[in-house]
Amino acid sequence: MSLQNIYILAIESSCDDTAAAVMHNGKVLSNIVSSQKIHEEYGGVVPELASRAHQQNIVPVVDQALKKAGVNKSQLSAIAFTRGPGLMGSLLVGTSFAKSLAYGLGIPLIDVNHMQAHILAHFIEEDDFEKPPFPFLAMTISGGHTQIVKVNSYSEMDVIGETIDDAVGEAFDKSGKLLGLGYPAGPAIDKLAKLGNPKTFKFTKPKVSGLNFSFSGLKTAILYFIQKQVKANPNFVEENLNDICASIQYTIIGILIDKLKLASKETGLKHIAIGGGVSANTGIRQALRDGEHKFGWITYIPKFEYTTDNAAMIAIVGHLKYLDGAYAEQNVMASSRLKI
Repeated sequence: MSLQNIYILAIESSCDDTAAAVMHNGKVLSNIVSSQKIHEEYGGVVPELASRAHQQNIVPVVDQALKKAGVNKSQLSAIAFTRGPGLMGSLLVGTSFAKSLAYGLGIPLIDVNHMQAHILAHFIEEDDFEKPPFPFLAMTISGGHTQIVKVNSYSEMDVIGETIDDAVGEAFDKSGKLLGLGYPAGPAIDKLAKLGNPKTFKFTKPKVSGLNFSFSGLKTAILYFIQKQVKANPNFVEENLNDICASIQYTIIGILIDKLKLASKETGLKHIAIGGGVSANTGIRQALRDGEHKFGWITYIPKFEYTTDNAAMIAIVGHLKYLDGAYAEQNVMASSRLKI
């Protein structure tokens, strides 16, 4: 098969979304995501339920991705899959399926690091979307990760800052739970924050040296604040919900931007990209755009469909690794704590 006719089937199953995508020469032909609603009842992802749902969803999702793309299995060049990081049970479903399919079709198997995929989603062939030039800074923000990465090439990345406790997505979700917003709470806080005043309530930013993050202290501060106010006024949350959400979001965005400013100063890099589920947050996107005027940044913000867990981002890494002949062996194992 010529290098001008590369078809990649990609599978993503790191958490609670079963996703499959088909890519042709770097362009997305289909990007199917099946979300699991059952976790909303529990206020968070239940690993055992997630892996069971992946087992039910993976065959129909892959079938739908191939049909929507108009591609036959015999046309596929390789199968790419998320090796990690993520929930072990969920990863095993995708890994096992990908290995079996690649073996059955006699085509290469390509393992993908989920966090690298969030960054390299910027290299999906899309009209009107500029790709960041190497080297650049990437901030990956999600429910499980918060990192600043110096991206030197497609394959060489250095994590220069990361959370020492909770991820930013967890800070949004746990705060939302305190406010009775359900799970996941990030989108709800984002929506309500637009209606509130971000300066109404002041929350102290954690003092963490260097480029690392901490969100556990902020979560605790918000908890104590809510408890104290509700004790004085049982209707406090209901009466001030928009302002509380705006103030929480303002504080979290401030923490992220402060670290990005420092990273840009230390590395001298002005090209900055974001990725991960929390990068769908409109406040963060606006703060990044504001950074272009304030700090001289050149920013790269992915399409919404490439921010949350999806298989198109796995496909682009698969495409790039295919070009390099960087294939995986059949004995490759899923890794829940895989590092960049």
